[in-house]
Amino acid sequence: MYFVYVIRSEANGWFYVGMSTDVSKRLLEHNSGKTKSTKPHKPWKLFFFESFATRLEARKREVYLKSGIGKEYIKDKWSRPGSSAG
Repeated sequence: MYFVYVIRSEANGWFYVGMSTDVSKRLLEHNSGKTKSTKPHKPWKLFFFESFATRLEARKREVYLKSGIGKEYIKDKWSRPGSSAG
């Protein structure tokens, strides 16, 4: 199983989209500073994730969420009342 996840920086509100087979482990890596691109923006909190049967499906979704329209989808999800974001 592959997961596409979106995390949000508690420091500055930035979002980061990634792919992993273990979201919990990956979030720990982001928060421990092991990921160069996210290190300056920690701490991170999981915003949402989606599961996929294949790596190819997950990669396609990751690419979409990193696109302009995908970023708008994430921002819309964040701004909706009752969103899982806190």
